[in-house]
Order: sequence, then structure tokens, then C-alpha cells
Amino acid sequence: MINMFIGEYHHSLDNKGRIIIPSKLREDLGNNFITTRGLEGCLYIYPETNWNLIISKYKELPDTKDKRYFMRIFLSGASASELDQQGRVNIPSPLIDYAKLEKDCLIIGVDDHLEIWSQTEWENFISNNEEKFSDLADTLFTIN
Repeated sequence: MINMFIGEYHHSLDNKGRIIIPSKLREDLGNNFITTRGLEGCLYIYPETNWNLIISKYKELPDTKDKRYFMRIFLSGASASELDQQGRVNIPSPLIDYAKLEKDCLIIGVDDHLEIWSQTEWENFISNNEEKFSDLADTLFTIN
């Protein structure tokens, strides 16, 4: 079963690199999940089931230079994760650095995965893409 995540949640990264996963998301996320580098400077968190589906799709792709390059970056940052008793996940320091995470962070649901963003990076992303939002909707949802 593919889980669907939605919503925006504001949380803080503590000084030990932990962030609380909102209780509304924990059941669908499950106890074991994968945290890795995402695109546009955020982190992706995949439930184990969804992660396995993605890896299966990648294995079906032809062995090209682009596939190898992408997989090196995507998989080298991947970390098996689990929630602690308080519903927190520990983010490895290389991933904290990659996503420029500081105290104020956002966790957003994006269909089959969660994304963790620095508050500053998220605000920059939104302001840089607000005007494109309507155009993207027109392009993606135009019925032919």
C-alpha cells in the first residue's frame, strides 16, 4: 500500500539533531523508514514500503551514467531511521548540513514521502515559485 502524506507542520530541530514527526503522520510513516537527500535542498523521508517501490523502479532503469550519478548521491545520503519514544527522528549531521537545517524547520507531506525543510529555505522556495504555481497548474491539469 502506498501512503499519501499531506500538510505542513512547523517543528524545531533540537541540539542533538532530532525533530518530532507530527503524530498525524507517524502511523502512515511506520516505525522504520528511510531519510535521504531530496531535491531542491530538502530531505526526503520514505516509509519502508514506498522506499522499496522506488528502489525497484530504479533497478529497472538501464545502467546509464545519469542513473549511476543520481543513485550515488541519492543512496549515499540514505539512512535507515526510526522514531524514538517521543516520536522524534535523529537526522544525521551530513543531511543536516545538506538541507541547511537550523532550529526552525518544516515537515511537509508530498504524496508518497515527507520533506524536511529549513524554514528559511522553504520561504525562499515559496517566494521564488509563487508566480509559477498558477502556470504549473494550467500545464499539469489541462485536459486535452
